[in-house]
Amino acid sequence: MDFCQQIQFRNPITFWNCTHKETREALNLTGSPFLFSASENMFTAVSCNVRALMSSSSLDEVEVSAGCKSKCSTTNHLLKNCLDGVNCCQTTIPSYGIKTFSTTFQHETDKTCKYAFVVDQEWFISKFNNTKLDSFRDMDYVPATLEWSLNRYSKHQIYGTNLSALQLTRLLLNNSIRCLGDSSISSVNQTAALSVQGCYCKDGFEGNPYLLDGCQDINECQIYPHACHMHGAGTCVNTIGSYKCRKSKVKTGLIGFGSGLGALFPLIGSWYLYNFINEAKAIKRRKQFFKRNGGLLLQQQISSEEVNFEAKTELLNSKDLQKVTDNFNRDRVLGQGGQGTVYKGMLADGKIVAVKKSKIVDEDKLTEFINDVNILSQINHRNVVKLLGCCLETEVPHLVYEFIPNGTLSEYIHDQNEEFHLTWEMRLRIATEIAGALSYLHSATPIPIYHRDIKSSNILLDEKFRAKLADFGTSKSVAIDQTHVATMVDGTFGYLDPEYFQTSQYTDKSDVYSFGVVIVELLTGQKPTCLKRSKEGRSLATYFIMCMEENRLFDIIDPQILKEGKNEQMLEVANLAKRCLNLNGRYRPTMKEVATELEAIQKSIKTVSDQQNFEEVESLRTEIAEAWNVSNTIGSNPSTSIDIASLFD
Repeated sequence: MDFCQQIQFRNPITFWNCTHKETREALNLTGSPFLFSASENMFTAVSCNVRALMSSSSLDEVEVSAGCKSKCSTTNHLLKNCLDGVNCCQTTIPSYGIKTFSTTFQHETDKTCKYAFVVDQEWFISKFNNTKLDSFRDMDYVPATLEWSLNRYSKHQIYGTNLSALQLTRLLLNNSIRCLGDSSISSVNQTAALSVQGCYCKDGFEGNPYLLDGCQDINECQIYPHACHMHGAGTCVNTIGSYKCRKSKVKTGLIGFGSGLGALFPLIGSWYLYNFINEAKAIKRRKQFFKRNGGLLLQQQISSEEVNFEAKTELLNSKDLQKVTDNFNRDRVLGQGGQGTVYKGMLADGKIVAVKKSKIVDEDKLTEFINDVNILSQINHRNVVKLLGCCLETEVPHLVYEFIPNGTLSEYIHDQNEEFHLTWEMRLRIATEIAGALSYLHSATPIPIYHRDIKSSNILLDEKFRAKLADFGTSKSVAIDQTHVATMVDGTFGYLDPEYFQTSQYTDKSDVYSFGVVIVELLTGQKPTCLKRSKEGRSLATYFIMCMEENRLFDIIDPQILKEGKNEQMLEVANLAKRCLNLNGRYRPTMKEVATELEAIQKSIKTVSDQQNFEEVESLRTEIAEAWNVSNTIGSNPSTSIDIASLFD
């Protein structure tokens, strides 16, 4: 018997209803250090349509069982390692320290010979592949694997005794011993059910770890005479359990210096070569991105005589873009949306810009994307955010816009604070400016442009709170003779034109509807959708129309502007918004008409304000003249007279 943690033995086969075969019970290992190996053995049953079950008690006296059932084949009488479950089945045995078990068969209608056994799986696979079904009928035993462990047994109980091999075997079976000698170590394999311990010689030793001083030192210098050559010149010196190499310090220093100097030049060359290859790859990658993002098409349009692109929009390279955004530092993110991420950056001349990292452009939309960039580059309106440049050398296109510092209109309407709020005059001016910008896009550009996503969060305010229309990510340009563009429905709920939602045909009147919602936001200070309102009034546009028809407009006007007392002007703007929100686009005004009406209302405010200022000045003039007449009556000195008219020059 080999002194290891596993041994093989002959395990009896349990037969049922087999002629000239006795039914044998499995080996009972109770009281011994042995148990059936759960990792090496498999419970196997052989026969057509057999259902076998093994039952046992574990080390913790817990009832455990395992079983399997085979399929039946009347044409195939071969075993194929039990992999297909035909005429044979297998299952793992419980890993709870099985020392004995019993096998039972659950009988079916047939009375064929059936047999089952616990077998070493490796032996079974190597011996029985495409083997006849009745091969086991001529066998009474099969190899199975046992595991055994060492308990603590005093070294001094064995030291000095003269044990024969048979006595030592019995000692192992009954008590087992601990690892003997300082050069052997104990290894414990802990499982859920038991702890298995074995002995091994330490690294650098060989021999029998179960004998006293059975592990002897290995002389590595004899076995590996060139061991030190792998570590440089030196002499191999054996040590207990290992070896070491003695080297000459002077020679070692010279060799190290020479080696270091020799390695330095290839290292420098490799570094330059590495950088050269990486730069070549980067250039190739930038060219691929530039081509994929439509750069060649844009260059063609730039070189054409019809477009003056270079004078307005700059083509940036990827290195410039990294400098502008500080390598796209997360701290510089201004916001994220459906069209991409916006970063704050600074150009070389110190100008603050907003860099928009767009989403990947589909190849079938490249021409459309480049055309839109080309058109946006030519837009020159004080109330439209300017496109300053673009970069197409990166994985996704990057667009560079002028930076607008004061945030969005939505923030000032819906997140008001006591320190600052938008007055009615400011709101009317903002509405007039955006109406003018949209009128410009619809009718003053070479090709009409529909914004398609007008909302308060896409209206930015600069340092003087002038309105700037932004985010042209979903905008569409149309031919002059076109009246609409057919697209997938895109936009923001609450601002979406119902007619566009039903027909998927976006017209200039769809922009008018969305702008009407923005006007209502400016009037009421309420959000475009609100679940707190009644079901019919969750849409601000619908709620506003209901209040207008019920003559309850001033019930929903923002209290911040209602107290300014400009009710007549608010009513005019509200009536205009109502026309913009007409469900039938045919009856909505154009953006040019909207801009004209808002400008007229704004001028009326200015006229009233100028009239009030004139009346105040005339009143002041009268008061001063009366005071002067009184002073002359009581005999004032003429030399101190004042030219009253000069006060008003």
